[in-house]
Amino acid sequence: MMNNNSNPLLIYNGHIIDPSRGIDEIGSLLITDGKISWLGVEEITPPQPGYDVLHAQGLIICPGFIDLHCHLRQPGFEEKETIATGTQAAAKGGFTTICCMPNTNPPLDNQVNIDYVKSVTATEGVVCVLPIGCISKSRQGKELTDMGELASAGAIAYSDDGEPAANSRLMRQALDYSLASGLPIIDHCEDVTLTEGGVMNEGLISTKLGLQGMPAAAEEIIVARDLALAQLTGGRLHIAHTTTEGSVDLIRQAKEKGIQVSAEVTPHHLTLTEEKVVGYDTNAKVNPPLRTKRDIQALIQGLNDNTIDIIATDHAPHTEADKLCEFALAAFGISGFETALGSLMSLVHDGQLTLATLIAKLTCEPARIIGNKYGRLGTLAVGSPADVTIFDPDMAWVVDTKAFASKGKNTPLAGSVLKGKVIATTSQGRLVYKDDSVEVNTNGKY
Repeated sequence: MMNNNSNPLLIYNGHIIDPSRGIDEIGSLLITDGKISWLGVEEITPPQPGYDVLHAQGLIICPGFIDLHCHLRQPGFEEKETIATGTQAAAKGGFTTICCMPNTNPPLDNQVNIDYVKSVTATEGVVCVLPIGCISKSRQGKELTDMGELASAGAIAYSDDGEPAANSRLMRQALDYSLASGLPIIDHCEDVTLTEGGVMNEGLISTKLGLQGMPAAAEEIIVARDLALAQLTGGRLHIAHTTTEGSVDLIRQAKEKGIQVSAEVTPHHLTLTEEKVVGYDTNAKVNPPLRTKRDIQALIQGLNDNTIDIIATDHAPHTEADKLCEFALAAFGISGFETALGSLMSLVHDGQLTLATLIAKLTCEPARIIGNKYGRLGTLAVGSPADVTIFDPDMAWVVDTKAFASKGKNTPLAGSVLKGKVIATTSQGRLVYKDDSVEVNTNGKY
């Protein structure tokens, strides 16, 4: 849903939370020419007339969410998702900047393929898409890409996500190069010799179900190796989708040593356990797998003490056929854009995370990892791009996959009731999503 009205938009009298500037108060903000032009507290209105009004009473107004880890599938797997459908789903989930992983076909391992993503986004995307380039050519883990070329083309990081950087020498070289580019190396930490044939977390439940497990140690071994290489090189390391208590401990110790590492966790690893697999629900099959309650508590603690820097969705859309099969054959992955906020708000309602912490992990913290190359992200500062998310923290809604904007309907949350819903999203000042529960009054009418 695009707003082509040229009038400024006043988002009026909501609860503004902007962790980048320490703002947590009732107020309004004005969007003019794609930027935030004014911000005022209480019921003050801006001096100039001629704006449209979106009433935000009882709603949270915050910077647009930023997702450092998602899969848009284009080019090559358009039956699963396209840049058009993926960005629409992102907007519906409150995300205004999304970083797409390079495991496409062809992969994003050269300038031509990065340019393709940028060009399709310019014509068909409704939110900002920042591409992540490959670490190795064709994601084969043998030879480094031309990292300088990828950086010049607009890559914001490097990753072979979906394929761990198994070759330690290659990973070392990548981290060395990250010093020159200043861009992080994002690794999917998995010792595949330990997880081969595995389909869920290794433990009592996998034994009961007769399914081959993937041990926590498989993640922790590669996390430990990557941290050692980051210490050796001084390079910038980012740990993708952290899931285990042991990984959190390793990252915490590394940060205490001054190693340049950041880490992310997904909404599903924060809110769902391996018990979701009971009944052989293939929509709960994800890599890394859903873990235990103890792991979830460690991940939440990691968010609260800043061991884990950000929350990222790892949005991984699949076709119905990819999941409608026996568990061992089903694809790994969960479609996550549209359920992210509702899932995460359960942690706020339970008192495990503050609302300000949650918003920070979705806005200014990922912006810090990306840097300022693409303008000021993750803030409501006057003059910054008008990327704004408005949500109702208390609205209950039922997850209906038929209503998803994403082609990927694969979620274990189908039919669940979530509490917390995105109401409107603006990207670069354009209203790219609006829930039916809110109206925009034109020409300053209240």
